[in-house]
Amino acid sequence: MSGTGLTHLGSAANRQRMHEVKDSELTDSMKMFRLGVAGGKPAPGKTGVAPEWFYKGSGTILRAHGEPLGVPAYAEDGGEEAEIAGVYFVGSDGTPHRIGMATGNEFSDHKFERKNYLNLAGSKIRTCSLGPELVIDPAFNSVPGKVTITRGKKILWLQEIITGESEMCHSLANIEHHHFKFEAHRRPGDVHVHYFGACALSFGAGIQLGDGDEMGIEFQGFGRALKNPLRVTSGGDKLVAVQTLR
Repeated sequence: MSGTGLTHLGSAANRQRMHEVKDSELTDSMKMFRLGVAGGKPAPGKTGVAPEWFYKGSGTILRAHGEPLGVPAYAEDGGEEAEIAGVYFVGSDGTPHRIGMATGNEFSDHKFERKNYLNLAGSKIRTCSLGPELVIDPAFNSVPGKVTITRGKKILWLQEIITGESEMCHSLANIEHHHFKFEAHRRPGDVHVHYFGACALSFGAGIQLGDGDEMGIEFQGFGRALKNPLRVTSGGDKLVAVQTLR
């Protein structure tokens, strides 16, 4: 389970006067975003600039449509990330094969990440979801969709979104190359789920999700909406004490 961030051109709207500040004043994330805009869509047969890459966890963190996504006791937050994800199988000769794509909720701890960008790695190690449809060879040029956050019977937040290669600064081929270029990612028999990035977050709109809120994500051409409730674990962070092996 993994993903690529800073991929969507729409995210530039959240970057204040991106082209009007000196390079020395740019954050690392903005520098990486600008590199993607400049070199994320190379000519066929060429290698483009590497996108941001992050690890989500093993397959045990994946949840199905309708299953809750959890905010652990040690976490500061939990928020949806509405994306499309690729599903891959590595053949016996080490060649990766894309089985298809599905609607995904990459789900992250945005409060923890906001404290310091170096918290990104830890903020991503959370449950996430996929489905309920796996679409074989879908159109992935410009895919409209929407995100809905429901609290009780009331829609708390609704946002029209759009994804696909025309809306991104990295091509699908470039994202896939930079994931599978690592030999460890081409182990025969492995299955990979890779999220392609989000263009809008309820967290960015000042929404704090609470226990029981339902996250709904749908994309045109990708079947039924993916819906997951949020579950918050109470009790506070507990120390994990490592013991010496005897």
